[in-house]
Amino acid sequence: MAYKSDKIKKGNMVPFPSRSLVPERDLDKEPVLECRRLGIQFGGLKAVDDFNLIIGKTEIAGLIGPNGAGKTTVFNLLTKVYQPTEGTIMLNGMDTGGKTTAQINQMGIARTFQNIRLFDRLTVEENVKIGLQNQMKYTTAEGILRLPRYWKNEKKMHERALELLSIFGMENQAEWKAGSLPYGAQRRLEIIRALATNPSLLLLDEPAAGMNPNETMELMETIARIRDEFQIAILLIEHDMNLVMGICEGICVLNFGKVIAKGTAEEIQNNPAVIEAYLGKNREV
Repeated sequence: MAYKSDKIKKGNMVPFPSRSLVPERDLDKEPVLECRRLGIQFGGLKAVDDFNLIIGKTEIAGLIGPNGAGKTTVFNLLTKVYQPTEGTIMLNGMDTGGKTTAQINQMGIARTFQNIRLFDRLTVEENVKIGLQNQMKYTTAEGILRLPRYWKNEKKMHERALELLSIFGMENQAEWKAGSLPYGAQRRLEIIRALATNPSLLLLDEPAAGMNPNETMELMETIARIRDEFQIAILLIEHDMNLVMGICEGICVLNFGKVIAKGTAEEIQNNPAVIEAYLGKNREV
């Protein structure tokens, strides 16, 4: 089924000085992300090798490739779940070398996962508040003693959590247990929790997994809305090619840990190396 994406505005992709493409609207801004010759080796196996990528300040970008191509490994490198064995990652012009996962989140990268990682026994609102913890402005003692600054911050976090939930129309489910939500709603809640950390780059790992076509279409529109309202960049891994081609401005294709193509949706769809990677060796998309 092909999705109609006429409501989603895509920017014209233009050459960046380093020969990468970024949306025209981001040409005068520093890239949110720049990976230079990034790689990681496990024993004698190079899981990712010579990975180069630039993402514009408000770009919606896609990272695609056959199963086992190294896409999630790239996400783990960007968030420092793995420390790269070679190369450099620049976030908003700052070198992320030596940073921990928590520090990377504070610097501006948030992510979701292939397998949903919510706190099932907490409420929907409480899950979102966990993402807001880095914006908490009261001490442990003030929290224990329930002093005025604690209640003031709690009120702000409650209001912000409901505001974020309203993006997906989930504010009426704020008191539900996260584990009681349908699968698609759990996916959406994980995105909201990531947004709560106030990122400049949002990494979405297969956000449409388990969603039906209508839910996927709504997700496309929501991703575009998030980009527009929050003015952030989004990099997504996704196997649903209708979603990727319908919303992504720049697309990077991995195969066996190496970049085999980069370009616009039209360029990627007609690239012989991409067609071979997906279809020539009986791989599943």
